[in-house]
Amino acid sequence: MIQWIISNIWTIIICTVLICIVAAIIISMVRKKKQGKSVVCNCGNCKNCAMHGSCHKP
Repeated sequence: MIQWIISNIWTIIICTVLICIVAAIIISMVRKKKQGKSVVCNCGNCKNCAMHGSCHKP
């Protein structure tokens, strides 16, 4: 078991880093949603945005 971990250490490290990045993105999205902000829209010009009807309540 130890030999397998040693031979795959870089794969384990890279996977751990990627999982942390994805978790940080999801946490950020949940926090924005709880604050009432749109998770999708960050363009600043919502009247020209294709998602205007779905991310803002009329």
